[in-house]
Amino acid sequence: MDYIQEAFDTNWIAPLGKNVDYFEREIAAYAGVKAAAALSSGTAAIHLALKACGVKQGDTVFCSDLTFAASCNPIIYEQAVPVFIDSERKSLNMSPAALEKAFKKQVPKAVIAVNLYGQSADMAAIKRICDKRNIPIIEDAAESLGATYKDKMSGSIGKFGVFSFNGNKIITTSGGGMLVSDDEEAIAKARFWATQARDQARHYQHSELGYNYRMSNIVAGIGRGQLTILSERIKQKKAIYEYYKNAFEEIGEIEMCPIASWGKPNYWLSIILLEPDSKIKPLDIMLALEKENIESRPVWKPMHLQPFYEHYEFFSDNSDAIAVSEDVFGRGVCLPSDTKMTEKDMARVCGIIKGLF
Repeated sequence: MDYIQEAFDTNWIAPLGKNVDYFEREIAAYAGVKAAAALSSGTAAIHLALKACGVKQGDTVFCSDLTFAASCNPIIYEQAVPVFIDSERKSLNMSPAALEKAFKKQVPKAVIAVNLYGQSADMAAIKRICDKRNIPIIEDAAESLGATYKDKMSGSIGKFGVFSFNGNKIITTSGGGMLVSDDEEAIAKARFWATQARDQARHYQHSELGYNYRMSNIVAGIGRGQLTILSERIKQKKAIYEYYKNAFEEIGEIEMCPIASWGKPNYWLSIILLEPDSKIKPLDIMLALEKENIESRPVWKPMHLQPFYEHYEFFSDNSDAIAVSEDVFGRGVCLPSDTKMTEKDMARVCGIIKGLF
């Protein structure tokens, strides 16, 4: 913490420093990739990944439909065209069948596959489809740091991986993100863009458009400390999931978010899904908890239903009348999942929900 005292003494805090360098190396080693660039947010990481993939105005980018808007907003930053891909039911992530269907109509410049709620998408199937056309994958692992897919760490399978350290993530620096890849040259270029694309010159010279996207040294220091307790956080998150699962086993109208067999999630959020014919709806649960000053949230509203994105193409392979992403949105609730929760806290949450049935 010497740099904090130094700030008081000198009124100067270096924006970059050893913590940034070490945090990049530590995240790269943890994820099992060759290089990482510490950035101001996960959104910034997706943006620079798109640039590194050569995405330009008018290009098409395929993106998971069931996600937060930060996954696809950077597509618009580059004036490209998003196309949304429905989920499959095993993990609620991008459906390989829907992706294949979209590829039959057009070939994108890149594919953004999101690892929703801490669980990996079926990356082998997605990668097979993309590799046949030599299309790069940006693996949005903002919610899934520490999760695995088969024998690989989440975020290490695509051409680029993206992590977020926002305030609500499994480890946090209050804000911040990381772009990772085995392509060391591409990561070096991303660092250049993220530092206002300042050329190597004595004076301030810029030959390309740059961005103020670098992570600060103080934020990186927090991240390094958080990384040391990541495994413990995953254990705590899993215990919360298992508690809810056991508590709701007797209620046939409630099922937990499925866990796919191809990997281990980090259990970032515990999600329940209500049966379609349940008389109790997600809003009933959220309002009942809210009356007791307990926060819960809806599942992400699919991008193809968002006012800003509703006019863009959407592909689903679901034979039912309703898309999987839309179905999950209509039946899901994100339950309190904070690692500071005690067993008494969880029992209180479960008691309120059980009382509705």
